[in-house]
Amino acid sequence: MAKVTMEWESRLGRRLRVRDLYILSTVARSRSMAKAARELAMSQPAVSEAIANLEHILAVRLLDRSPRGVEPTIYGNALLKRSVAVFDELRQSVKDIQFLSDPTTGEVTIGCPESIAATALPWIVENFSKKYPRVVLHVEDVPSPSIRFAEELRSRKYDLILARWPTPLSRDDFTDDLHVETLFDDPLVVTAGRHTSWERRRKIDLAELADQPWILAPPGTWNYEWIAQAFAARGLGVPKVSIVTFSVHLGAHFLKNEAFLSAYPRSWARLNSFAVLPVNLPLRSWPLSIVKLKNRTLSPAAERFVECTRDVRKWITDLETSGRPS
Repeated sequence: MAKVTMEWESRLGRRLRVRDLYILSTVARSRSMAKAARELAMSQPAVSEAIANLEHILAVRLLDRSPRGVEPTIYGNALLKRSVAVFDELRQSVKDIQFLSDPTTGEVTIGCPESIAATALPWIVENFSKKYPRVVLHVEDVPSPSIRFAEELRSRKYDLILARWPTPLSRDDFTDDLHVETLFDDPLVVTAGRHTSWERRRKIDLAELADQPWILAPPGTWNYEWIAQAFAARGLGVPKVSIVTFSVHLGAHFLKNEAFLSAYPRSWARLNSFAVLPVNLPLRSWPLSIVKLKNRTLSPAAERFVECTRDVRKWITDLETSGRPS
């Protein structure tokens, strides 16, 4: 194993080839030297030679044969894990060059729960698209709590995630490579339609809402747990849940047309003209945040998108003071 700790310049830097790393990743994914050779349009001996070159440089075995085909050893997995970042940085460097030659192009991939896609994200995207109309935005739904999808950041599927974190991230091995930038606090509130009698009330006791029909996300999600904990603190059971859904649009439909109650971020309720009920609930921070990898260099297009998300602070200030964004 002493050979693995060799000096970079004298051995690895001059002999380790990115091409060989790519061949190794293709073999590991296809679980076959022959399949990898066909995919790479190479001969099988050339593939074997590339793997052998890596094993000779590192002085460890990288692949094993098993009944399921070729599989990485613990050393192979360690090398492949770091290679993801190598390939990503190379892709980003090409994108950087393209961006510098034409600063209005590029792509940004964003993970985002529907609750944010229905509130803050449209305003961010509208302003970003006006400034950079040729940048393509890929927005993929990430159900809450979004921290479950941190691996998607690490695998470079997303450039960043927009998320709501109810508490600060713990400092542990799972989150120590994440950078979380808080934009603003957007607490959950109890909401109802404007047509209900609840809107005209100046004060509502939580116990009055226990037998009312509710729309909530499934158990284990933050808005469900927040409501359950609030009722439990008063010695009450979980309220009557009539519709269980992640869909913000479905919830909005029934809040608008029927006598349902729900819990949504304050900005969403006000932006969509729903009533925020005067219920005395325990205060709980619910910040909207940008989540990125600490050790990842974002493309210029992604950096500019982050800049536009920071402008949401002005948006939420306008929303709080006037009820509508400017």
